[in-house]
Amino acid sequence: MQIDLYYAPFSCAIVPYIMLTEACIPFTLKPLNIRGKENMTAEYLALNPKHKVPLLVVDGATLSENIAIQSWIARQAPQARLLPSDPWNEALAISLLSWFASGFHPLISRYNSPLKVCDVPGSEYRTRTLAGNALLKNMEAADKLLEGRKFFFDHFTAADAYMFWCYRRSGFFADLDLSGYKNLAAHSERLFQRPSFQRAVKSDDRIRDQFNLIP
Repeated sequence: MQIDLYYAPFSCAIVPYIMLTEACIPFTLKPLNIRGKENMTAEYLALNPKHKVPLLVVDGATLSENIAIQSWIARQAPQARLLPSDPWNEALAISLLSWFASGFHPLISRYNSPLKVCDVPGSEYRTRTLAGNALLKNMEAADKLLEGRKFFFDHFTAADAYMFWCYRRSGFFADLDLSGYKNLAAHSERLFQRPSFQRAVKSDDRIRDQFNLIP
């Protein structure tokens, strides 16, 4: 198979990067400078009218949305155990992925770019405050799930990779205090010991420097 992963620095596209690496599935990285509007070009919109990343292109066929991409990768490499094999636990893992995608990700986006959700003059501070408070409540809940655990399940899964991005991306906000979430911090540090995470973060940093981007 020819697999291309369309990718942007700082974005959740780092999750399928990690997943593909964990699964030992060869792929070609296709960096996009979203701040430079490369995701709005006619060429990219022909591939993904949603104009977002990640986008997986497998032998010319496209697959968008992180949960779908992670599920496909997990099924391509069952030996990597990227989703639990038990049907109930698999459903729980997908539930976590859905929560991260719908409960964390939009709040991170609002905190990062408040004017994209409300352009009323003077609303920026309040939008960020509400998004930040809600995000921290979710962090607290996730932190409790990891109490006494190395991973969300009894082994590494896609849920851990997605939470890594949520925590890491939130950590770029200097005014968002994550110091109270010791389990999430330990979880992130533990995951970073895996070669797949180190490779992904180094690649992200390299592309960020290439595009001259700051968080």
